[in-house]
Amino acid sequence: MAYLKNIEQEKVLTLTEQVLTQPGQIVSKTLVQNHAVSVTLFAFAKGEEIGTHDSTGDAMVTVLEGIGKFTIDGKEYLCKAGECIVMPAKKPHSVYAEEDFKMMLTVVFPLENK
Repeated sequence: MAYLKNIEQEKVLTLTEQVLTQPGQIVSKTLVQNHAVSVTLFAFAKGEEIGTHDSTGDAMVTVLEGIGKFTIDGKEYLCKAGECIVMPAKKPHSVYAEEDFKMMLTVVFPLENK
């Protein structure tokens, strides 16, 4: 059983080639989505954004290509390819494409006490 979806297995891949930038759009490809973790690739066209929101889990962004602006709890951060930033759970955050850019978002959700 495969836990990862939408990506070839047992093959060397370049993550930046797994999602393509489209003018005027944000393109996403979900690789994992369950109660514990979410992994999604994104390609942002310059000027596109995901508005302010929050999450119940800690969200780590790894920029794969280009530059993105991340606003976390009112403070702005620029991240370029090869850099990452963590957006803590329950803190408002947003993403803006300073230029075309690609990122991988990994969200780790809290375990429920059962």
